[in-house]
Amino acid sequence: MEVPIILEIQDLLNKKLPNCNIKVEGSNGHFDINVTGEIFLGLNSVKRQQLVYQIINEYIKNGTIHAVSIKASTGDEL
Repeated sequence: MEVPIILEIQDLLNKKLPNCNIKVEGSNGHFDINVTGEIFLGLNSVKRQQLVYQIINEYIKNGTIHAVSIKASTGDEL
């Protein structure tokens, strides 16, 4: 597990998506990101993922993130 990069990504997401529950796991460039929060109310699944992708895009461009699975939901959808 790549703890420093996981914490870096999680910190960035926490700053950009306040009041959300965020969990980042993974290693070797492959990450699972789970975000739960009211920020996603009214957004379809594509828009939710696009919101998260915009935040982590620099990590994708520089190769830190090679593959990512994003699950984004509101608290009511759990």
